[in-house]
Amino acid sequence: MNVFIITFYLSATVMLLICLFGLYISVVEYLKTGRIVIGEVLVNTEFPLHSHAKLVTYLMIASVLSWFCVTKFTGDKMKNIPQSIKSALQLIMLAIAVIAIYEFTYNFFLWNSFATANLVKGVYKLDSISIPYPNPKTPWNLIFATQMTLSAFLISAHGFYLISKSKIRTTYKYNRN
Repeated sequence: MNVFIITFYLSATVMLLICLFGLYISVVEYLKTGRIVIGEVLVNTEFPLHSHAKLVTYLMIASVLSWFCVTKFTGDKMKNIPQSIKSALQLIMLAIAVIAIYEFTYNFFLWNSFATANLVKGVYKLDSISIPYPNPKTPWNLIFATQMTLSAFLISAHGFYLISKSKIRTTYKYNRN
């Protein structure tokens, strides 16, 4: 149990530090240029050295790890939640999972299309591809959007699975008696 608590705090700290760093650099860039691309600073920053993993990858991993750890040390509390609330949470998790997998697929194919078009033109800048959606004034970096929607899908699908599993155990327990 202590491993999950330690991992949670480490992951949460990593997420907080990455988000604060991204926010700080984004604000500085916005004040200098008047332009901001959501997630771009996290995609362009490699850590600990150049040619290593990007901060957005660490953020994705830390968010999934944090979720998993929280479910590990709060899993027993699922027993006390009424079936009606479990059903509502299950529907919410399913809806989030469906939206997240759609957005992940959309972003992934869009990123792939732009990357292919750039490569045909002889341009190899995969990290700087962005899309002015949903707001043209604040475009999103497609690598950032793809990785964050993938983590949202993994988290919501796992949540849906856990709620479904707890409902089956509760139903089986009551039907058996």
